[in-house]
Formats: sequence, C-alpha cells, structure tokens
Amino acid sequence: MDRFQAMQAFTRIVELGAFGKAADSLELPRASVTQAIQQLEAHLGVQLLQRTTRQVSLTLDGQAYYERCVRLLADLEEAESCFPRVLNNPRGRLRVDLPGALGRMRVIPFLPEFCERYPELELQLSSNDRLVDLLREGADCVLRVGELHDSSLVGRHLADLPQVTCASAAYLERHGHPRQLAELGGHLAVNYQSPSSGRTFDFEFSVDGRLRTLPMRSRVSVNNADAYVAACRAGLGLIQAPHYHVAAGLADGSLRQVLGEWLPPSLPLHAVYPSQRQLSPRVRVFVDWLVELFGRQAAGETQ
Repeated sequence: MDRFQAMQAFTRIVELGAFGKAADSLELPRASVTQAIQQLEAHLGVQLLQRTTRQVSLTLDGQAYYERCVRLLADLEEAESCFPRVLNNPRGRLRVDLPGALGRMRVIPFLPEFCERYPELELQLSSNDRLVDLLREGADCVLRVGELHDSSLVGRHLADLPQVTCASAAYLERHGHPRQLAELGGHLAVNYQSPSSGRTFDFEFSVDGRLRTLPMRSRVSVNNADAYVAACRAGLGLIQAPHYHVAAGLADGSLRQVLGEWLPPSLPLHAVYPSQRQLSPRVRVFVDWLVELFGRQAAGETQ
C-alpha cells in the first residue's frame, strides 16, 4: 500500500472509529489496513492513534496529521475532478443515507434513471429515520428532512414537502370530524418521537401567516415514519405527515384529511455532506440529479 492509500486508510479509520469498519469501506483486508498504519507511524516516527479494545482515538500528533490529510486528499480529488471524463462520468462507490419512507417512495423507484446515466457509479444505500453522523458512519451524502442545525455540514435545498393533518375513516366515525382547531382538545394524536433525541413533536398549523403549536393528547408514540402512518391507519389518532406518505390512503378513502384550512408547515428537504470535504464528482452528480428529480415531482411530472 503506497503513502496515498495509507493516508486514505488513516482518515477512514478516524472517521469510522474502527479498523474493521475502515477496511470494509475500502474493500481491503483488515490486516492490510493495520499494517499500513503501522508503516505510516514508523515512517513519521510518531504514534497517530491510541488503540484500545473498545475504541480508536487520535493522539495530538494524529489530530494534526489527520487535518492535513483531509486537506491533501480533498485537493487531490479536486485536481482530478477538473477533467471532463471525471466530471461527466464519475466512478466508484457512493454511500448515501435516506429517510426510510422518503427513500422507498420518492427516490429508490427512480434510481434506474440515475444508474443508467452514470453506469460506473456503485450506490450503497442505507435507509432509516435516525440522524446519521456522516463522518462516523462513512456516508458521502445524507438526505435530511427538517431544519439544519449542524454548522459542520453543508446542505443543498432539494424541496419543501407539503404536509397534511389526517386520520383514518374509522377513527373519524368513532370520534367525530374536527372542524376547528379548538376541537382538537377532544381528540387523540399518534405521537412521533425523534429516533435520535427522543423529542416528541407537537402539532403545528399555519394560522393567518403565523405558526401555531398545539400539544395533543396521545396513547401511542412511535419513532418511525412508516409506523406513524400505520398507527394512524389503525385508528389510533390523528397525524401530521408529508402528503406523499399518505397520498394512497387519501386517494382510496381509508385516510381523510382534516382541518384543511390550517395546513401544517412544509418540511424542508436537504442533501447534506461534510463542510470540510471537497464536494466529489460522485456526490455532485447525485445531488444535481436529486434537484432535478424533486423539481419534476413538485411540478407534477412524476407521481
């Protein structure tokens, strides 16, 4: 393994926190990665990593070397990306994390189009609703719903996802159809809890151009978007969800929209990547394609 590959292995170990995970992401034997770091430390004459049975951490020398390696590797990728072949037909593995329902319903069905356009890219997808740590988990790009608060990340706006308030037809037959916000006190909601923080989200409505927040009574809480809609379908209470996730139920009548005069605010959707990395051609073409895809969906060209 040459010096450049050893630097790649070193930065991946730091970001993933383990030799084994780094070796898997680079598709190398763990022994090769271990040997490369030993040779790199011997060449530099310093210890870069503190190793224990449970974790790997940087020494002070390792921290300084890591920061330089990140800049050097980014500069190299930027230099290579100047050439038309790399820009127009990037190759390699692209690791992307998607929210479960959004990926299943709004991205994955259209991926054949992307794969045909960029045949030398290999996509590695993970799908869940928790907040993914890009660096620690080795993702190149993550789709996030909601406002961005992490200053270490760069986000490109993809869409604003309209939301609706709805309930199952069976629930409304038993509990009545709320016509005013004041009537929500007599109703139940399915609570959605953040899988990362455990925070429960109140209902929100746009009222005369202002945001109004209403806490709701609930007997059931979930931390997964599909379970949230399933609980609503089962008649356990009202929910506020992106329209695409409940569109089929609204169309077949099993779900019904309520309080349509006071819509929940739309949810911003961003493609996110680490700010300290140069945007690679692989990530750039994928994000550009997502902008195009969600633009078509917003215009009604893709159902």
